[in-house]
Amino acid sequence: MSAASKNDKDFLGQLNPQSGEIYVFDKGYVNYNYYFDWTGQGIFFVTRLNENARYEVLSEKTILQADAKIDGILKDQLIELQTGKGPLQVRLVTFLSLTTGKTYTFVSNMFEVEATTIAKLYKNRWEIEPFFKQLKQNFELKGFYSDSKEGIKTQIWIAMIANLIFTVIHRQTKQAETFSAMVQMARVNMASFIKFIDVLKQKSWRGEDKDIGKIQLNLFEEMRGVF
Repeated sequence: MSAASKNDKDFLGQLNPQSGEIYVFDKGYVNYNYYFDWTGQGIFFVTRLNENARYEVLSEKTILQADAKIDGILKDQLIELQTGKGPLQVRLVTFLSLTTGKTYTFVSNMFEVEATTIAKLYKNRWEIEPFFKQLKQNFELKGFYSDSKEGIKTQIWIAMIANLIFTVIHRQTKQAETFSAMVQMARVNMASFIKFIDVLKQKSWRGEDKDIGKIQLNLFEEMRGVF
């Protein structure tokens, strides 16, 4: 956890990367010097390349037009980047998303795998973005209730636990409702004593299905004779 003003590039230095592992991250963490060190240590990475990046193309694989229409790979190039520790040869893959029509460029030091593998690795990294969006939209993480580090951590952990519980319920009910609608239904039924999964599965409630004794406790009956 760090201040919002802290540069994302510094985060790579906090990792303890291991030889043979693959690290996938977005272009906010670009640091050529780390790429240079990792390549020498047998540590692999896949990331995006900044639009204004300067490099020299050393060679390029031939991509058949028919193959490009199937897997979306437009270019597979060997390029050279200038780092603070010397020149570094890496692989540059240009990928066309067949669903959105957008073009992306990925840089990696993995030379033995298919270009489609590099594109798929980064695509899997994108799954964390919808996860963050789901957390912020449904569990009050747009702002924090505490100024302390531990208070912020506690709020984040509570949100993540709640997200996990609702994800399990969502799968158990075979997605009877959208995730956001399900969370909202739980929010408005917080004072009801009823099994939440039954609420999701039951499209409508008949009079004979409603057991008031289960839905709402009788507070005044318990307090009889107190006054």
